[in-house]
Amino acid sequence: MADFRRRSTAQPAVDPYGNPRQLSGLPVPSTIKKPTQNTGRMSISGPAMRGPLLQPPSTVQRNSVLRSQNNNPLLMSASKPGFGRTPMHSSVRRGSMWIGGSQGSAPSSSQPLKDPRNIRDRNFQAKMRQDIVGWLQATEFDIPNSVLQNITGRDFGAIFKHLVSLLDPQWPFRSDQRWEEQFLPPLKALRYPFVGAIDPRWLATPAAPHSWPTLLGVLHWLVEMGKARLQYMESEHPTLQDALLVPDEFDDEHHHRALAMSHYLAAYEVFLHGQDMYPEQEKALEERYALKDSRVVADLEQKKEQLNTANAELQQLLESPAPIEALRKKNGEVKHDRAKFEEYMRVAELRKEDYINYIKQEKAELAQTLTMIGQLRAEEARLTDVVKVQNLSPEEVHRMNSEHEGLSRDLETLKHKIAETSKTALKLEVSLTKKVADAEDAVDAYTNLLATLGLFPPLPPPLQDVKLTLALNTAAPNPPDILVGPGIREVVKPSLAIIAELKRTERADVESERIKVDNELDQLTTEWENIQEEVNEVLNKVTALNDEAEELREVAQQEALVSNAEASHLERELAQARTSAMANGVGVKSRLQAVQIAYREQIDKVERLRDETVRAIIKNSSDIVSFKEEVSTQLKDLRDFADGN
Repeated sequence: MADFRRRSTAQPAVDPYGNPRQLSGLPVPSTIKKPTQNTGRMSISGPAMRGPLLQPPSTVQRNSVLRSQNNNPLLMSASKPGFGRTPMHSSVRRGSMWIGGSQGSAPSSSQPLKDPRNIRDRNFQAKMRQDIVGWLQATEFDIPNSVLQNITGRDFGAIFKHLVSLLDPQWPFRSDQRWEEQFLPPLKALRYPFVGAIDPRWLATPAAPHSWPTLLGVLHWLVEMGKARLQYMESEHPTLQDALLVPDEFDDEHHHRALAMSHYLAAYEVFLHGQDMYPEQEKALEERYALKDSRVVADLEQKKEQLNTANAELQQLLESPAPIEALRKKNGEVKHDRAKFEEYMRVAELRKEDYINYIKQEKAELAQTLTMIGQLRAEEARLTDVVKVQNLSPEEVHRMNSEHEGLSRDLETLKHKIAETSKTALKLEVSLTKKVADAEDAVDAYTNLLATLGLFPPLPPPLQDVKLTLALNTAAPNPPDILVGPGIREVVKPSLAIIAELKRTERADVESERIKVDNELDQLTTEWENIQEEVNEVLNKVTALNDEAEELREVAQQEALVSNAEASHLERELAQARTSAMANGVGVKSRLQAVQIAYREQIDKVERLRDETVRAIIKNSSDIVSFKEEVSTQLKDLRDFADGN
């Protein structure tokens, strides 16, 4: 029952390679590709053109004069191994992959095509023989070179069958048929263009001069076709549909078909073992396609990461303050540094002038010293000459030597004192350098303080002619000239005292003004509070007047209603009186006049009450408008006064 269910869910057994064999009834997996009519891998020479299939050959095979070629890989089928095919007996050859029938016959022509090759030329024949022998030896078909010089029918048949089997390993050469009958069908199936020029009777004596060039051309054409087929099989072209040749990344339709065929074969092999599910094969196919898409997926992930990074940078740029703010701040700092640097350059220029003057003075002193040294050397030379020409006594010489020794000792003492003095001077110079640096720092701090306080010239009166700037000239020869500028005790301190007194006076004035403004503001606040209270009182009065006006309006309306009711009543009475007068005819005129007088009085009373009500409303409205204008004027004056102070 299990086999029956398996067959019921599968397709009919069809050879996936399109071999024309009967249905064997073997189950086929549902994943196998449904073959179309006349499908399957065919020879590169085109579809087969031969007659209908003949009877299977007998089990007796002819003995060939050549050794067997079963180990030649080119003799194997060009199609993939067909799993599940019905095994044949070893003595029966497989059927050809070409579909039999008369539909593959070559087109008939009244006159056969002429071979354009120069097959009658001996040099060309020698070349063809060389190509044929080389190809046969390359395909492991042992043949001596002299066979093609005087070939026999048996050798020609063996060579022909070998070459045809290289092109179509499944071509059925039958032993129960004559050789002449089996010669033309494979040529027609392979579409040999000059098949009409061949006479099968030539096969009895193929080496005849009239037949051998044509038959040699047939063998050479088969050799060229075999080389082309081998080149195609080794070219790794996508149409070969070999799954091992499919690259990791592909888009060719033939590569997809190759993977599909490999999957079908693997699934069919599993199916033959009795399984209906193929998870491993499907997983392998999915992994293969995942490998195909791996680079694209990795590239996509990388692009997503780059997009996220760009979005994060964009969000950071949107959330961060504008770069112009930082540039403005930096610009302000640079301008401030520039002002400080310009001030420093101005001070440095002043120092430069002082140093230049000091260098000039030192050069003048150096020139004077050199002149004095020259004079002393001249005097020394003169004295030496004088001493040389003098005649001195031994006592004078002894005295002079004693004086020389004393002077030498004094000179050594003086040199020692000079060395100590030099050390002391060096220490004092170092100390002086430090103090000068401190003094320069103090002067710079003083200059910066002047810049901060705005005390650079011109100063406010009465100090418009005073300059408080100081400069330090350490190269000045005289100590009083070291500090350049006005005297500290004579000018700077008194000027600073005057400026401090002026600032204190200004501060006192400002403080007094502030106190005065505070007092005025307190007074204005008090006045505003009083006005606010008055406004509240007036608003209360206005509210009361509005209430009274409403009451008067209600009273007037009530009186008007009463008057209207009385007028209606009088009109009714007048109508009744008229009716009575008309009916009775007595006292009609007098009663009518009395009623008319009463009616006029009521009308006058109503008009008077209405006028009084309107006048009261107009008066109250005018008072309210005047009060609002007065309050607005007072508040506006108060705001203007507060803004002005």
